[in-house]
Amino acid sequence: MKKKQDNARLMQEIEQIGIVPLVTLRSDEEAVPLARALQEGGVPVAEVTFRSPFALEGMKRIHSELPDVMLMAGTVHNVEQAEASVAAGCVGIVTPSFDEAVVDWCLDNDVMVLPGTAAPSDVEKAYDRGLRRAKFFPAEAYGGVKTLKALSGPFAEMKFLPTGGVNLKNSAEYLMQKNVFAVGGSFPVPSDSQKAQDWDGIVTACKLARHVAEPIILAKKQDFVIA
Repeated sequence: MKKKQDNARLMQEIEQIGIVPLVTLRSDEEAVPLARALQEGGVPVAEVTFRSPFALEGMKRIHSELPDVMLMAGTVHNVEQAEASVAAGCVGIVTPSFDEAVVDWCLDNDVMVLPGTAAPSDVEKAYDRGLRRAKFFPAEAYGGVKTLKALSGPFAEMKFLPTGGVNLKNSAEYLMQKNVFAVGGSFPVPSDSQKAQDWDGIVTACKLARHVAEPIILAKKQDFVIA
Protein backbone atom coordinates (compact mmCIF):
# COMPACT_ATOMS: atom_id res chain seq x y z
CA MET A 1 0.00 0.00 0.00
CA LYS A 2 1.37 3.42 -0.95
CA LYS A 3 2.47 5.55 1.98
CA LYS A 4 0.34 8.66 2.39
CA GLN A 5 2.13 11.78 1.23
CA ASP A 6 2.65 14.51 3.83
CA ASN A 7 1.48 17.49 1.79
CA ALA A 8 1.54 19.85 4.77
CA ARG A 9 5.23 19.09 5.29
CA LEU A 10 5.96 19.60 1.59
CA MET A 11 4.25 23.00 1.68
CA GLN A 12 6.32 23.93 4.73
CA GLU A 13 9.50 22.98 2.88
CA ILE A 14 8.54 25.22 -0.04
CA GLU A 15 7.82 28.06 2.40
CA GLN A 16 11.23 27.59 4.02
CA ILE A 17 12.96 27.81 0.64
CA GLY A 18 10.78 30.66 -0.60
CA ILE A 19 11.64 30.11 -4.27
CA VAL A 20 10.10 27.74 -6.82
CA PRO A 21 12.17 27.64 -10.04
CA LEU A 22 10.23 27.21 -13.26
CA VAL A 23 12.12 24.72 -15.43
CA THR A 24 11.37 24.30 -19.14
CA LEU A 25 13.73 21.62 -20.42
CA ARG A 26 15.53 21.97 -23.74
CA SER A 27 16.57 18.29 -23.77
CA ASP A 28 16.34 15.09 -21.73
CA GLU A 29 20.05 15.18 -20.99
CA GLU A 30 20.05 18.55 -19.25
CA ALA A 31 17.42 17.58 -16.66
CA VAL A 32 19.76 16.10 -14.05
CA PRO A 33 22.64 18.62 -14.25
CA LEU A 34 20.12 21.47 -14.18
CA ALA A 35 18.32 20.06 -11.14
CA ARG A 36 21.66 19.41 -9.46
CA ALA A 37 22.56 23.09 -10.00
CA LEU A 38 19.30 24.12 -8.30
CA GLN A 39 20.16 21.87 -5.36
CA GLU A 40 23.72 23.20 -5.10
CA GLY A 41 22.36 26.74 -5.21
CA GLY A 42 20.16 26.11 -2.18
CA VAL A 43 16.89 25.78 -4.09
CA PRO A 44 16.17 22.02 -4.17
CA VAL A 45 12.83 22.42 -5.96
CA ALA A 46 12.10 21.96 -9.66
CA GLU A 47 8.77 22.80 -11.25
CA VAL A 48 9.24 21.05 -14.58
CA THR A 49 6.72 22.45 -17.03
CA PHE A 50 4.79 20.82 -19.83
CA ARG A 51 5.86 23.70 -22.08
CA SER A 52 8.49 21.27 -23.36
CA PRO A 53 8.22 17.82 -24.97
CA PHE A 54 11.06 16.69 -22.70
CA ALA A 55 9.10 17.23 -19.50
CA LEU A 56 8.11 13.67 -18.60
CA GLU A 57 11.45 12.06 -19.40
CA GLY A 58 13.20 14.86 -17.51
CA MET A 59 10.99 14.29 -14.47
CA LYS A 60 11.84 10.58 -14.51
CA ARG A 61 15.57 11.26 -14.67
CA ILE A 62 15.51 13.83 -11.89
CA HIS A 63 13.44 11.57 -9.65
CA SER A 64 15.76 8.63 -10.30
CA GLU A 65 19.07 10.41 -9.78
CA LEU A 66 18.19 13.27 -7.42
CA PRO A 67 15.38 12.02 -5.16
CA ASP A 68 16.04 14.79 -2.62
CA VAL A 69 14.99 17.46 -5.11
CA MET A 70 11.30 18.26 -4.65
CA LEU A 71 9.85 17.54 -8.06
CA MET A 72 6.71 19.28 -9.25
CA ALA A 73 4.93 19.39 -12.59
CA GLY A 74 3.98 22.77 -14.01
CA THR A 75 1.66 23.99 -16.76
CA VAL A 76 -0.54 20.94 -16.17
CA HIS A 77 -3.68 21.22 -18.31
CA ASN A 78 -5.44 17.90 -17.79
CA VAL A 79 -5.77 14.84 -15.58
CA GLU A 80 -3.71 12.71 -17.98
CA GLN A 81 -0.71 15.01 -17.52
CA ALA A 82 -1.21 14.99 -13.76
CA GLU A 83 -1.30 11.19 -13.66
CA ALA A 84 1.80 10.89 -15.84
CA SER A 85 3.66 13.42 -13.70
CA VAL A 86 2.96 11.56 -10.48
CA ALA A 87 3.99 8.29 -12.13
CA ALA A 88 7.24 10.00 -13.15
CA GLY A 89 7.98 10.96 -9.54
CA CYS A 90 6.35 14.36 -9.00
CA VAL A 91 4.94 15.12 -5.55
CA GLY A 92 3.04 18.21 -6.65
CA ILE A 93 0.99 19.62 -9.51
CA VAL A 94 0.87 23.29 -10.54
CA THR A 95 -1.77 24.49 -12.99
CA PRO A 96 -1.93 27.77 -14.94
CA SER A 97 -5.65 28.19 -14.24
CA PHE A 98 -8.24 26.69 -11.92
CA ASP A 99 -8.96 23.39 -13.67
CA GLU A 100 -11.59 21.68 -11.53
CA ALA A 101 -10.95 18.21 -12.96
CA VAL A 102 -7.21 18.37 -12.25
CA VAL A 103 -7.67 19.86 -8.78
CA ASP A 104 -10.27 17.29 -7.79
CA TRP A 105 -8.11 14.43 -9.10
CA CYS A 106 -5.18 15.67 -7.01
CA LEU A 107 -7.33 15.96 -3.90
CA ASP A 108 -8.81 12.51 -4.45
CA ASN A 109 -5.34 11.01 -4.91
CA ASP A 110 -3.52 12.82 -2.09
CA VAL A 111 -1.33 14.82 -4.46
CA MET A 112 -0.21 18.32 -3.49
CA VAL A 113 -1.76 20.85 -5.86
CA LEU A 114 -1.27 24.56 -6.42
CA PRO A 115 -4.06 25.62 -8.77
CA GLY A 116 -3.71 28.78 -10.80
CA THR A 117 -5.86 31.65 -9.53
CA ALA A 118 -6.17 35.20 -10.83
CA ALA A 119 -9.57 36.40 -9.61
CA PRO A 120 -11.61 36.11 -6.39
CA SER A 121 -13.85 33.51 -8.07
CA ASP A 122 -10.82 31.26 -8.62
CA VAL A 123 -9.67 31.72 -5.04
CA GLU A 124 -13.17 30.91 -3.78
CA LYS A 125 -13.14 27.62 -5.67
CA ALA A 126 -9.84 26.69 -4.05
CA TYR A 127 -11.06 27.75 -0.62
CA ASP A 128 -14.29 25.75 -0.95
CA ARG A 129 -12.23 22.62 -1.62
CA GLY A 130 -10.24 23.09 1.57
CA LEU A 131 -7.13 24.44 -0.11
CA ARG A 132 -5.26 27.21 1.68
CA ARG A 133 -2.40 27.53 -0.81
CA ALA A 134 -2.73 28.49 -4.49
CA LYS A 135 -0.76 29.93 -7.34
CA PHE A 136 -1.39 33.58 -8.30
CA PHE A 137 -0.86 33.88 -12.05
CA PRO A 138 -0.07 35.95 -14.03
CA ALA A 139 0.90 38.03 -11.03
CA GLU A 140 2.20 41.24 -12.57
CA ALA A 141 -0.50 41.36 -15.26
CA TYR A 142 -3.22 40.99 -12.63
CA GLY A 143 -2.10 43.79 -10.35
CA GLY A 144 0.80 42.18 -8.51
CA VAL A 145 1.29 43.15 -4.89
CA LYS A 146 -1.69 45.53 -4.97
CA THR A 147 -4.05 42.67 -5.86
CA LEU A 148 -2.50 40.35 -3.27
CA LYS A 149 -3.11 42.97 -0.60
CA ALA A 150 -6.72 43.27 -1.71
CA LEU A 151 -7.21 39.50 -1.60
CA SER A 152 -5.84 39.29 1.95
CA GLY A 153 -9.02 40.84 3.34
CA PRO A 154 -11.74 38.43 2.18
CA PHE A 155 -9.33 35.48 2.00
CA ALA A 156 -7.28 35.91 5.15
CA GLU A 157 -6.43 32.21 5.39
CA MET A 158 -5.16 31.91 1.82
CA LYS A 159 -1.49 32.12 0.88
CA PHE A 160 -0.19 32.43 -2.65
CA LEU A 161 2.68 31.52 -4.94
CA PRO A 162 2.86 34.50 -7.32
CA THR A 163 4.39 33.76 -10.73
CA GLY A 164 4.35 35.59 -14.02
CA GLY A 165 6.51 38.70 -14.13
CA VAL A 166 8.22 37.86 -10.84
CA ASN A 167 11.97 38.36 -11.01
CA LEU A 168 15.01 38.90 -8.82
CA LYS A 169 14.32 42.65 -8.56
CA ASN A 170 10.69 42.46 -7.40
CA SER A 171 10.75 39.10 -5.58
CA ALA A 172 11.45 40.75 -2.21
CA GLU A 173 8.35 42.95 -2.46
CA TYR A 174 6.23 39.89 -3.16
CA LEU A 175 7.81 37.76 -0.44
CA MET A 176 7.19 40.46 2.16
CA GLN A 177 3.44 40.09 1.76
CA LYS A 178 1.89 38.09 4.57
CA ASN A 179 -0.23 36.10 2.14
CA VAL A 180 2.73 35.01 -0.02
CA PHE A 181 4.44 31.78 1.02
CA ALA A 182 6.92 31.63 -1.88
CA VAL A 183 7.53 33.12 -5.32
CA GLY A 184 7.94 31.27 -8.59
CA GLY A 185 9.59 32.05 -11.87
CA SER A 186 12.37 31.30 -14.30
CA PHE A 187 14.81 33.80 -12.79
CA PRO A 188 16.73 31.11 -10.84
CA VAL A 189 17.32 29.43 -14.23
CA PRO A 190 18.59 32.22 -16.52
CA SER A 191 17.89 31.31 -20.14
CA ASP A 192 21.41 32.23 -21.27
CA SER A 193 22.95 29.96 -18.63
CA GLN A 194 20.60 27.11 -19.51
CA LYS A 195 21.23 27.47 -23.24
CA ALA A 196 25.01 27.45 -22.67
CA GLN A 197 24.72 24.60 -20.14
CA ASP A 198 26.44 26.92 -17.69
CA TRP A 199 25.35 25.07 -14.56
CA ASP A 200 27.59 27.23 -12.35
CA GLY A 201 25.65 30.24 -13.63
CA ILE A 202 22.43 28.63 -12.43
CA VAL A 203 24.00 27.84 -9.06
CA THR A 204 24.91 31.53 -8.75
CA ALA A 205 21.42 32.67 -9.77
CA CYS A 206 19.87 30.39 -7.16
CA LYS A 207 22.20 31.67 -4.46
CA LEU A 208 21.25 35.24 -5.35
CA ALA A 209 17.56 34.36 -5.10
CA ARG A 210 18.10 32.70 -1.74
CA HIS A 211 20.08 35.73 -0.56
CA VAL A 212 16.98 37.83 -1.21
CA ALA A 213 14.52 35.34 0.26
CA GLU A 214 16.25 34.14 3.43
CA PRO A 215 16.10 37.32 5.55
CA ILE A 216 12.44 37.85 4.63
CA ILE A 217 11.54 34.28 5.54
CA LEU A 218 13.31 34.69 8.87
CA ALA A 219 11.59 38.01 9.53
CA LYS A 220 8.19 36.50 8.78
CA LYS A 221 8.87 33.74 11.27
CA GLN A 222 9.54 36.37 13.90
CA ASP A 223 6.59 38.52 12.83
CA PHE A 224 8.82 41.41 11.85
CA VAL A 225 7.28 41.86 8.41
CA ILE A 226 4.10 43.91 8.26
CA ALA A 227 2.95 44.24 4.66
